[in-house]
Amino acid sequence: MEKQQKNKKIKSNKLEHKLINETTQETPSISENRKKYLKKVKIRKISIFVTQISILIIFIVAWELLARYGILDSFITSQPSRILNTFLNLSNNDLLNHLRITLIETLTGFSLGTILGVVIAIILWWSPFISKVSEPFLVVLNSLPKIALGPVIIIWVGAGMPAIIVMALAISLIVTILDILNGLINTDKEKIKMAETFNANKLQILTKIVIPANISTLFNTLKVNIGLSLVGVISGEFLVSKGGLGYLIVYGGQVFKLDLVMTSVIILGIVAALMYEVIEILRKIFVK
Repeated sequence: MEKQQKNKKIKSNKLEHKLINETTQETPSISENRKKYLKKVKIRKISIFVTQISILIIFIVAWELLARYGILDSFITSQPSRILNTFLNLSNNDLLNHLRITLIETLTGFSLGTILGVVIAIILWWSPFISKVSEPFLVVLNSLPKIALGPVIIIWVGAGMPAIIVMALAISLIVTILDILNGLINTDKEKIKMAETFNANKLQILTKIVIPANISTLFNTLKVNIGLSLVGVISGEFLVSKGGLGYLIVYGGQVFKLDLVMTSVIILGIVAALMYEVIEILRKIFVK
């Protein structure tokens, strides 16, 4: 009897070790074709990046050499070395303070435009009647040049930062409403019908189907809004501001300091690119 129990125990131990060995075995290695494909994709990404950097370096070097040897008039076009010197000389031109003002105005207008645009788009999706009534007004407002409203906005809101934020909001708001509303309306109708057959109410359809299906639309709209908000802020600073990168561009043009103008333009491009990348990173994290 004891011998049988020992044999059973030995067999069970062997079975247990076998199961452990099977579960701890390494997963099959990636096939050679798969490795070649991944390597090819990686090489392509690196080559694209290297080409982009090379084009930028060639452009900067050519610009510097042409300006240095008098082929380009550096008084009109400036040159990279002078732009770099202007950027490093922050204490004289106070670039950091002007950059801070532009960033505050841009982020405020961008945030307000996005939040209000999404809320209004949801309201219009919720009520087809309101959507149909407001449709021609939205089309007219979208086609209207917002810069033409600058003097009116200044009179209504007052000169200074509030007028610039309203300008950025006016440019980005309508685009946000139209883009988000279009995405909400074009959500998969079959999924909505299926949810309705299970007696889902409109709020459940909105939160469980419509909004999750339009996350990509939202982030694509955010990417567009960054550029539009910057356009609105710079346009407002051209008209009324006493600070900001737009003010520096106008001031530099008036006193013929093209180094200051070009430095401000380049900083604007860098800021726009960084904001775009931040949104792209947030999109990847959120989708995961």
